[in-house]
Amino acid sequence: MSRHVFTPMPQDSTLSAAQVLAKLRFRHLQLLELLGRTRNLRIAAEQMHITQPAATKILSDVEAMFGAPLFERLPREMRPTDLGALSLRYASTTLSNLGEFASEFATLKNGGYGHLTVGFIPASAAQLVTAAIKEIQLRRPRLIIKLVEQSSDQLARWLEERRLDIMVGRPTEPRHEALFHVVDLLAEPARAVVGQHHPLRKQRRMEIADLGQWPWILYPQGTAMRLLFEETFAAAGMVAPIGIVETPSIFSTLELLQATDMISLQPQAAMDRYVKHGLLGYLDVPIRRTLSNYSVITRKNETASQAMEEFVGILLAIANKC
Repeated sequence: MSRHVFTPMPQDSTLSAAQVLAKLRFRHLQLLELLGRTRNLRIAAEQMHITQPAATKILSDVEAMFGAPLFERLPREMRPTDLGALSLRYASTTLSNLGEFASEFATLKNGGYGHLTVGFIPASAAQLVTAAIKEIQLRRPRLIIKLVEQSSDQLARWLEERRLDIMVGRPTEPRHEALFHVVDLLAEPARAVVGQHHPLRKQRRMEIADLGQWPWILYPQGTAMRLLFEETFAAAGMVAPIGIVETPSIFSTLELLQATDMISLQPQAAMDRYVKHGLLGYLDVPIRRTLSNYSVITRKNETASQAMEEFVGILLAIANKC
């Protein structure tokens, strides 16, 4: 069965941006978002509690409004065109923002303090975020805070998509300079760390070359800590270690270090407490490169809530004391 693809409409039939905003309705966005998830007009219609002909009419109205086909009508699915994929992304973001608005409005109306979604990278940044949460809870005890721990590249995507209010991490692409407001917080000295039982703990002084025959626990590719590791080994003229486990999880790393003879490169601030309590130990090996500062990052050209402004201020105040 051949595919049926709508042909583009004449250029002069396309509405202006102002006309689209005047005509676009919640139901249009709802159908687009459902089609993006289901790829099926019948299922989307059922979830909207309307008939399939009614859903077809809504989609036709949207495509006429935009002056372009948004989906290829295939036998078993509705496949988004490039313009359709763009429309789906914005429909999903808009509905998500509307949901957050309704929820926060209701919370504030009922005497609450709203919501705050904070994304942060593991290790040292987590300690700073924890200290900031402790402080803001004293000021806003009913503020609902959602925490998301991930690598900087993923957090930046979510911040751009408005799934996060604040990110504590590092910009990962040149274009982020135009999208985000970035304020440096703290640097992260790194150390090679092992379990207290590790045989290398008996050596007082060593070089990176001494570590090449041991398995390592590494952060995923593309992270700042992984880049630091690769630069450190490359500077020593060494190839990758004999065995690697990749994980961004501090907790998994702690368990592996205590149960195996693996080595990991970690921010010193995050490891000091475990070394102090005798769970881990540092290797006396020089790490001649350092991590770049991590930052508090928010979207540009967007009005921040009072809770956002207050939380960012607390982060900066705590960082300045460190």
